[in-house]
Amino acid sequence: MIEVKDVHKSFGTQKVLRGASLRIEQGEAVVIIGRSGGGKSILLKHIIGLLRPDSGSVLFDGHDLACMDERALLGVRRNFGMLFQMAALFDSLNVNENVGFVLRRERKHSEAEIRALVADALDRVELPGIEQKMPSELSGGMRKRVGLARAIVYRPQIVLYDEPTTGLDPIAGDRIDRLIRRVWEELKVTSIAVTHDMKSARTISNRILMLHEGRIYADAPTDQILRSTDPLIYNFVNGIATPRAEAT
Repeated sequence: MIEVKDVHKSFGTQKVLRGASLRIEQGEAVVIIGRSGGGKSILLKHIIGLLRPDSGSVLFDGHDLACMDERALLGVRRNFGMLFQMAALFDSLNVNENVGFVLRRERKHSEAEIRALVADALDRVELPGIEQKMPSELSGGMRKRVGLARAIVYRPQIVLYDEPTTGLDPIAGDRIDRLIRRVWEELKVTSIAVTHDMKSARTISNRILMLHEGRIYADAPTDQILRSTDPLIYNFVNGIATPRAEAT
């Protein structure tokens, strides 16, 4: 479904991606791990076509996103839902308006149909009946769950998660992880998350990719990554700082 081939990306003199390549099949639950600032979110933005590579290609169903104009990209992005790092809700809109925003913009459904779809999405994230609440009335965990409801309300093929547990306490983080797993299992979506939270990675993935120095350093089923004795993987998974890391 998705293939990244030898992608390079720089911002000024800073090289972020240095030949990243990966392949994700339909229905997988993939997590991309790596150190903070290592390019995980940049890679995710290439997958959805928000950024274009300096060189290399990003293919969706065999079509190169870098060769598409903005109109064609909008059509491709309709296959994706995304939970942003800080949920990215519109503060001036209530929950119903936030979750149903894309549906209302497309004008393909009646208002009654949109309200029913919003209610179903909120029920799936265990927040029934909060349609009239404003984002300011929600806890951080609830905001993330509303963001997840917005990501799945139009039944995308693929859901992307950018650091889904960032800023949450352990209990709220565990709830988000369980809901991500539930969405993957019940809606049969392809799930792609970037995180440095290994507890989250264990819960929501069946395959883990490790991004290191702008390339995919490791690609294996979750259990194999978690049991790896490779020093680089082992230290990251277990949160062990190396002398080089301590020096920086």
